[in-house]
Amino acid sequence: MQPLDDRCWVLTDGKAGMVAQALGLAEAVGLPVETKRLRGGFPWRMLPAALWPPGVMGLSPRSDPLRPPWPRLIISCGRHAVGPALEVKRRSGGRTSVVHIQHPRARLSAFDLIVAPRHDRLEGPNVLVTTGSVHRVTRERLDLARSGMEKSLAAMPEPRIVVLIGGNNGAYRLDAVETARLAALLKQVAAKTRATLLVTPSRRTGEENTRILRRALADTPGAVWDLKGANPYFGWLGAADAILATGDSVNMVSEAVATGKPVYLLDLPAVGRTEKFRRFHEAMIEAGAARRFTGKIELDWKPTRIDDTARAAERVQALLTAQQEGAAPAD
Repeated sequence: MQPLDDRCWVLTDGKAGMVAQALGLAEAVGLPVETKRLRGGFPWRMLPAALWPPGVMGLSPRSDPLRPPWPRLIISCGRHAVGPALEVKRRSGGRTSVVHIQHPRARLSAFDLIVAPRHDRLEGPNVLVTTGSVHRVTRERLDLARSGMEKSLAAMPEPRIVVLIGGNNGAYRLDAVETARLAALLKQVAAKTRATLLVTPSRRTGEENTRILRRALADTPGAVWDLKGANPYFGWLGAADAILATGDSVNMVSEAVATGKPVYLLDLPAVGRTEKFRRFHEAMIEAGAARRFTGKIELDWKPTRIDDTARAAERVQALLTAQQEGAAPAD
């Protein structure tokens, strides 16, 4: 049997949120990483992976190929990665360890480990429950990114408040009216705290909403990223004295609280089922890692820093050690 390649494949559908989680965990584990962007083939992309027969990889020609030598480890995220990850494990003779992030909607025992946030309400002997999502935020990455921006940051006096803006999803709405309301709120925050605002929209924020923010905050000290050129995200997080984040993204809030800076949650209007998000927000607040924004920012507040990624990486490393030794890892 062909030996395993001593590396980690990161399998996702290429969406930024999925990649950030899987790549963040892979980097923390420490093996050489190879990312694979998957595209489902017909009819497999229409069917849950639990219904796929053995032998099906389920990929379209537009997908990155999955060929031997098989990797020592797969970290997958998202439903489109479930079937291919398990098929690689089967073709490797069970030697490839498969770690899936989030609820796989498949038989839990098929995976070596599942890393799922508490709000997914998933339990099992091979399930590691996290408070939020895993991610790429580390102190080293933030410090390095900040050091590369010292020239531009020098023109942005402290205190610096970083604002993370999400966008529409199935649970929340961010339209022009709501964006204008947020912009007015941010102007008030800047005036009260005499702070520099560093506002980073996401792809979901949309061009029009980003323009509204830029126009409304044009005379406020700071900057609004226009989603062009180098992304200042990590550098700005490293320079933050406090962070405001809209609550529509578990990833975004999880990354914010990993900085150890004061984090305040901004509410968006609900348009769908928000139970999962509410459970997540409550868990962060109960842990002392975040607070709801009620109009006041305390820059001297010392929150709890939550680092689910390091804890998950330790569990994966134990799994790999046990794999090499031919024994099952202890919980």
